[in-house]
Amino acid sequence: MRRRRGFSMERKKAMWGWLFVLPALVFFSAFSFYPIINAFYESFYNRNLLSLRPPRFVGWDNYTYLFRSKDFWLSVQNTAIFTLGTFIPLVLFSLLLAVCIMSIPRFRRFFQLSLYAPAVLSSVVAALIWLLIFDPRGLANQGMNALLGTSGVNYKWLSDTFMLRLSTIIVYFWKYIGYFTVLFVAGIGAIPYSLTEAALIDGANRWQLFWRITFPLLKPTTLLVSVMTMIQCLKTFSTQYLFSTSGAPTRPINVITLNIYNTAIKDYRIGRATAMSILLFLVMLVFTWLQLRLSRTEEVTFM
Repeated sequence: MRRRRGFSMERKKAMWGWLFVLPALVFFSAFSFYPIINAFYESFYNRNLLSLRPPRFVGWDNYTYLFRSKDFWLSVQNTAIFTLGTFIPLVLFSLLLAVCIMSIPRFRRFFQLSLYAPAVLSSVVAALIWLLIFDPRGLANQGMNALLGTSGVNYKWLSDTFMLRLSTIIVYFWKYIGYFTVLFVAGIGAIPYSLTEAALIDGANRWQLFWRITFPLLKPTTLLVSVMTMIQCLKTFSTQYLFSTSGAPTRPINVITLNIYNTAIKDYRIGRATAMSILLFLVMLVFTWLQLRLSRTEEVTFM
């Protein structure tokens, strides 16, 4: 009788668990899983938004066209440059800032709030703010002239290829550095102080304390920040779109997402756009899998 009661209780718990999870599953299925499956289906068809004709099945033609397209490979190159230029500084500096904040006993909350404030803004607002800063009469040129001792020099933040790419990187770095710093601060705060205290008693200096205690125990947080940063960089769109529509040359910042938008909305080629979306999704999936695989290393060893 006891076994039957326990079994029925477990079934009731499982039933209520599925009942509470069901709305979330329906939501994700309707707005996440179905669009992915439908995009994969649409990538095998030649569909024009303005045409009343039914879509024509073309098989792998959209994918083969992309692999032969110079414009697509340029967008891949631009995405890679932006991702590398943003991913590495974001992870490194957010970790460094988190360590510095945790080493300051006073005004810790103030620094966290100050750094996190840009993350509250939407990407569009952040891009508009920096468009004003990068204007030839804006603060960026004034600051560079004051720093380098020049007068009235235009550093072409929105016209030169290198400076334009650097500008988009700066916008994303400014917007997300506080967000990832707060994640690292939470990870450092979760480390038991007894471990740090024991290491200090054993004679460890601050450098050894960081590399032997703090950094190994931050492995889950570092993995989370790395995956989130990589995905955020690969799906960048708003900054490049606003910069290009404001007069900046599109070619240096034509990332994959911007190429998808232009192909679908301006050229009306839904099939090619969805094919690019599927390829971008697969790239995100592969990079996430690689980061998860690389995180499965040996156990943490202490001093």
